[in-house]
Amino acid sequence: MLHLKKRAQSLVYDGARVADVESKAAYRSKILSDNRAARHNYHLSDAIEAGLVLTGTEVKAAKDGKIVLKDSFGEVTGNELWLVNLHIGQYSHGNIMNHEPVRKRKLLMHRKEIDKILRQTREKGLTLVPTKMYLKEGRIKVEMAIGKGKKIHDKRDSERERETQAEAKAGLARRQRQ
Repeated sequence: MLHLKKRAQSLVYDGARVADVESKAAYRSKILSDNRAARHNYHLSDAIEAGLVLTGTEVKAAKDGKIVLKDSFGEVTGNELWLVNLHIGQYSHGNIMNHEPVRKRKLLMHRKEIDKILRQTREKGLTLVPTKMYLKEGRIKVEMAIGKGKKIHDKRDSERERETQAEAKAGLARRQRQ
């Protein structure tokens, strides 16, 4: 139920006042957690989006930003896709029905996509790595990528490349200030 009405230089978006169009876009999509370590430790390819089955206190804690994606991974078990070792901290206002911080959480995808992932992860050294968790139109989504682990020399090369790009960018900034 998306409805927008113009009222005194502000918008009404699903019953909540939104100051401008940028805020409305931010409401639609907000990054909750980013797994930068995945880009450092894996060669990533084939990014896919999946829904996530969560309880009420998990959703509230996730919106508070209490998510750690670092050690988590995806696996196919019994024709279902699961996210393992995802840490969602306990909700501060939760009661005795609060959730467990680390548990297997079911990912929601179509059967064809799960079969494709299963075929790809059967190859040697490939795994399903979560790269980002975000809100998309009020629903929590996870971006997953197929990753192949980097060797130590690959990590050094990528670190060296990142440093040279940072130096070049800093040099350009200094030159533009002069």
